[in-house]
Amino acid sequence: MNRMLKQTSVVVISFFMIFSTMASAVELPDFTELVESASPAVVNISTEQTPSKSSNKRGQLSPEAEELNEFFRHFFGQRPFGQGQQQPSPQQRQRSSLGSGFIVSEDGYVLTNNHVIDGADVIHVRLNDRREYIATLVGTDPRTDLALLKIDATNLPTVKMGDSEQLKAGQWVLAIGSPFGFDYTVTAGIVSALGRNLPSDNYVPFIQTDVAINPGNSGGPLFNLEGEVIGINSQIYTRSGGFMGVSFAIPSNLVMSVVDQLKADGKVSRAWLGVIIQDINNDLAESFGLERPAGALVSRVLPDSPAEKSGLKAGDIILEFGNEVIEHSAELPYRVGGMKAGDKVKTRIYRDGRETELTLQLESRPDDPQLFTQTQQEQNRLGMSVADLPADEAEKLNIKGGVVITQVIGGNAARNGLQQGDVITMLNSQNVDDSNTFSKIVKELPSNRSVPMRVVRDGYPMFIPFKIVE
Repeated sequence: MNRMLKQTSVVVISFFMIFSTMASAVELPDFTELVESASPAVVNISTEQTPSKSSNKRGQLSPEAEELNEFFRHFFGQRPFGQGQQQPSPQQRQRSSLGSGFIVSEDGYVLTNNHVIDGADVIHVRLNDRREYIATLVGTDPRTDLALLKIDATNLPTVKMGDSEQLKAGQWVLAIGSPFGFDYTVTAGIVSALGRNLPSDNYVPFIQTDVAINPGNSGGPLFNLEGEVIGINSQIYTRSGGFMGVSFAIPSNLVMSVVDQLKADGKVSRAWLGVIIQDINNDLAESFGLERPAGALVSRVLPDSPAEKSGLKAGDIILEFGNEVIEHSAELPYRVGGMKAGDKVKTRIYRDGRETELTLQLESRPDDPQLFTQTQQEQNRLGMSVADLPADEAEKLNIKGGVVITQVIGGNAARNGLQQGDVITMLNSQNVDDSNTFSKIVKELPSNRSVPMRVVRDGYPMFIPFKIVE
């Protein structure tokens, strides 16, 4: 009897284990139909390039080594293989399989990443049925890393574009591309996060996934379970040169807005506000009197910019731009970039302890934004960013003018012992009235020589020697 009970128990347990396994398998998506229907619209992109036009020397390498070299060039600015090898003559063109793309219209428009075709003399597009075309470059947008190509063909298979705004973290997604030259490789995973901002890409709210993306996947489509393209694979995070579980895709809604402009004009025009912003952490929120960290802190308003003309000031915190709440500073650039020059946008800001509303009139972004470069160079030189001292803080400290250090990046600021929250009232024996006068003084600072800096820290003024080491 006991033996029968034991046998029965084993059978029951085995049944439930098999049932549980089958139930789990049923829950997993089946991608076969999606892959069959979507693959014909995915293409392989390869290019020809004259070595003399490239700043990087190429030797005679295997396709695998060239693929890795292209990856390291894009993400690290270097080539680990082939250094010092004999360079081909300028007349030779080398062909490399660089990435992927997909067809967005029946008459031959193809979308890929800008970095896939950057510097190419000839661009080849190979279809799923092995037909091959030489593509014409319609236009590029380096800021979003997008390029639009045109091939001379009709009645082509196309992808169906989806709405990336409907995407949620945890949803299944699938990528098709040519990693390491292996055409039409399929990988799947889930959406890890939305609206990711990367240091080099202020205009793209990336979709983060754990889909396996490797060199050669760049420019390929990212599909949802309905077979719609909701992103274009663009970047990965890696320490090894390969996939490490973190990859980034450009949202489809942003992609199509860029495509429309590239089709019409061959380039992308963006609205411009003219501010330098930073994120709000808990300490800054407390110092400004905010209930919690939120918004984009304006650390500097550029001279003669739309922001200055509209009355925006350093120290203002942008809480809402148009109808969009700004939770993080990274959200503001692509919201502004999505507007048109001349648009008037109602903006809710936090200033001097209370909320108020401004109407900002945007302008076209300058073709040569020298002010942005200058400000970035200034921050890099000092190792910190500053903003005008808010009026209520100046009153508490009994100070006229001055700038507050909003962030210590490192370098000279850290070397000289400066801290976030320090108020600079004098530099090189000149009064610091605001961020603009501070910038003018900084331009004239000598290198490798100490100058006096008056700092107010925790309410106590003191002079420190400040030296810029270059």
